[in-house]
Amino acid sequence: MEASARIVDAMRESVAARGAAGSTFDHVAREAGVSRGLLHYYFGTKERLLVEVVRRDSEIRLAALGAALADAQTGEHFIDALVRSLEDLIERDPGFVVLMYELFTLSRRNDEIAGELAVLCRQTRETLAASLAAKQDEGVVRLGDDAEAVAGVLLALADGLALRFLTEQDVDPGPTLKAAVAAARALIADAG
Repeated sequence: MEASARIVDAMRESVAARGAAGSTFDHVAREAGVSRGLLHYYFGTKERLLVEVVRRDSEIRLAALGAALADAQTGEHFIDALVRSLEDLIERDPGFVVLMYELFTLSRRNDEIAGELAVLCRQTRETLAASLAAKQDEGVVRLGDDAEAVAGVLLALADGLALRFLTEQDVDPGPTLKAAVAAARALIADAG
């Protein structure tokens, strides 16, 4: 594996274990098996490295979601793909959710992170909106509003659900998820 990829993986694991504040270049360099100088060479600052972790994870998640959404033949299939993506994120990769909230918190005090995080969030929203618009153009779904607005609401819903499910792990997520699907149905319906 390439050194920059090892560094990104090590930072991701470190944030999951120690949080962003506790993830120093020394920890990450040691876990990646590289020198601290190499971290500076590739990423410059810890903030840039954190953003790169989220960027790479987001690209992988968006590609998988995009493929699932492209296969949707009905509004229900589209919503099911969104729900499966959220469930997969929470069950298999809660560290990504934690990292996103860590970056959000850091972005309130760091303009560089705020700018990078805004770009990532915009790309996610635009990608989902493009999938929604394409399915509407294909006659698969009927949207309750503009594709960008629907995408924004769906992403806000997913962000809130992820935070809630990871915070209240003793609560059965089923009823809340059922209500969220009902809300999504108000925005995405079968075209026929």
